[in-house]
This record gives sequence, structure tokens and C-alpha cells, in this order.
Amino acid sequence: MTHGYPTGTGAHPEPTPSVDVPRQRTAHPAPTAPKPGRDRYLDLLRSIALVRVVVYHLFGWAWLSVLFPSMGVMFALAGSLMARSLSRPALSVIKSRVRRLLPPLWAFSAVVLPLLFVGGWNPVKDPDNGGTWGLVELIDYIVPIGAPPYPWHAGTLSGLVDDSWADQAAGPLWYLRAYLWFVVASPLLLWAFRRVPWATLLAPLGLTAIVGTGLVTIPGETGNAVTDFGVYGSCWVLGFAHQEGVLAKVPRYAAVSCATLVMAFGLWWASGHLGEDGWDLNDIPLAQATWSLGFVVILLQYSPSWRELPGPLRRWDKVITLSNNRAVTIYLWHNLLIMATVPLIDLGYRLPFMQSERASSALDSTYTMWMFFLVWPLIALAIAAFGWIEDLAARRPPRLWPNGTKRNRAGDGSGAHAPRG
Repeated sequence: MTHGYPTGTGAHPEPTPSVDVPRQRTAHPAPTAPKPGRDRYLDLLRSIALVRVVVYHLFGWAWLSVLFPSMGVMFALAGSLMARSLSRPALSVIKSRVRRLLPPLWAFSAVVLPLLFVGGWNPVKDPDNGGTWGLVELIDYIVPIGAPPYPWHAGTLSGLVDDSWADQAAGPLWYLRAYLWFVVASPLLLWAFRRVPWATLLAPLGLTAIVGTGLVTIPGETGNAVTDFGVYGSCWVLGFAHQEGVLAKVPRYAAVSCATLVMAFGLWWASGHLGEDGWDLNDIPLAQATWSLGFVVILLQYSPSWRELPGPLRRWDKVITLSNNRAVTIYLWHNLLIMATVPLIDLGYRLPFMQSERASSALDSTYTMWMFFLVWPLIALAIAAFGWIEDLAARRPPRLWPNGTKRNRAGDGSGAHAPRG
């Protein structure tokens, strides 16, 4: 869920000694390669993806899944970093990724589970996952090997928030499950990619064509997990291709042309399989898989590998750095915080100047926009309250607001520009 990318070491060959060597030579240390920095272009993509996720979950605009397929982008970026990290022993890399993922999840679960219990949920008596199995499934709030259980309704209809808040809060957790399984499978996937790259890249699309179209049905959460693996597997492997330099070897015109054809197929397939939400590709697995793959191919094919953001984007440097350093926190908490804006905005109806019907109607018509403006300060509070846990998980000194300023940019590389994954 959170990641940094190298752009190359830029090492220079050692200088050759001159033939006329003076009697007393001055020792010149061999030049050292600069430390790998963050690829700010990829950081920008991740920040855009996070903002798009928040906006999508707030407004529910189906066309956003076409405009910018955030999850495909995030999985591709994570796959690129994973391929880079696997230059080290695979087991240590997997342990590092899991270690960075779990503590932020534990903090989230430590807040959500008590709220569910206070709201009257009893996992033993849950009609969907009751009994002993309901208790066993609570492990997914600790290690996301599956989908965690939660009630469809929690609290009362007259409560501070809608009684479907649990469904909204747990919604993003599927990403952590998918990410975990991709991490575990990455050594095998990278081994296969280095031997049969095209087959490994396209195999997840074949899987999606089988299980994501109803040709073969796998029931329950197992089916959802397999479908997610197929839908985003090609994007993850595409991250391998980007990191290994394979994508750069493909002529740009060929890569873009093929990507365009794949995307066109995705839209064609979606047009014949529209659901209740219309062009929401999240409900059309094969369309999501093909559109995301083609979209990410184009983004990575044109990747400029910025060490610094160019002039017009430099004003966003701190925000982009902060969002990348706190990507897991933002993703975990944003849906719950969207729900938390409701009781805050409802306080507005109690203000003295809001008692007229006209004022009340004005607030009604702009309610969602107020949610949009209010959720960002709440996300900032969550970053301050829980974000430092990402640092502890990565074995870094905890930082309150790591936006790349002052001491975050200095030192041993443990600050804003340190690779994260």
C-alpha cells in the first residue's frame, strides 16, 4: 500500500591513473554512486491515485474508474518496487513488506472493532458468518489473508452516522488482502517473468477471462480473491517489466498501439456488460483488467523518471511527499473519515442562521461538497494520529508530518526520499 522507486545509481567508472605519476601522490577517494532517490513521477502517480480513490468513494462517479484506474496504477507501482527489492533474499523481502503492512492495519482494527462491538455486533451470532467460524475470521483484522467479517448494519438508524458505516469502513481492506497475496507470490511471479515474460504478463488476463466473466464461478470470498488476483495481476507484473527494463525495450509506438487496442477492447466489453452503476469498471472485471493494463502501459512507457518535480508541479512537492509517506494510512482511514463528516456537517443545521427553509435547502444541495472539503482536514488528523505507525513498521524514527521539509530531507536517507514499500 506505500512505496519508493529508484531511478538508477548513476555510477561513474573509476579514474585511470596518469602515466606521469609524481613522487608524492595525493590519494583521491574513488567516487561513490549517489544513493537511489525517489522517482517523483511515480510518486505523483501514486498521489493522484489516492486522491482519485477518495473522490470516487465520496461522490461515487462511475466515470472516474475510466478516467484514472487508480488500483491498477497502485498495483503496478507496488510491483515495480517489489521487483527491485527482490535483489535481496526473497524471504527477508516478504517479511519486510508484511511487517510494514500489519501495524497500520492493527491500529485501524483497534478502532473499528470496538466500535462494531459497541454498536451491538456479535460475530458469534452473525447470520452470515456466525458461530466459531465468525470468531476465526476475526484473524483477518490482524493478518489480511481474507476478507474480514463485519455486520451490514451497525448501530441504529437514528445514530450519528448511517448504519451501513461498517460496510464502508471495511470496503478498502480488500486491497490489503490482494497486496499481501501479490507480495507472497512475487518471488515465483518474478522467476516466471524472467523466463517467459509475455506469458507471465498476460496469464492474469486469461484468468480474469475465466473467473471474471462467469465462465467458471468460484463462490464466496475465495472467488473474490482469485478475481482480484486476475484483474490486477497483469498490472503487478507490468511493474516488474518497468523495473527490469523490459518495457523500455519495447518501441514506444508499438507499446502505445497495443495498449490502445487492449483499452479499446476493455471499453467494448464494458459496453455490453454495464451494471447498475453504468460505466463503473469496478463491477466489470475483464474491462477493468484490460483498461487498467493498457492505461498503465502508457503511463510507464512515457515515464520521465523525475528526480525533482518540474516547475508547475513543484508547488505540490510537500503534499506529494506526505501522501507517499502516508499512503497506507490515507487508504485505510479515508472511507471511515468520509462517514465521519456526516455528523459534523449535521451540526450546521443547528446553527441559528440555518433555521430557515432556504438555508436548510442550500445545505442539502451542497452536502456532498461540504463532505469533500471536510474530509481532507480529517485525513490530516488521521495522518498525525496514526501515520507515525508506518515509520515504526518500517523501523524508522517516528515522524509526525513527513512532507520532506527540514530534518526529513537530511540525514541517512530515512526521511521522505527513502524507498518505501
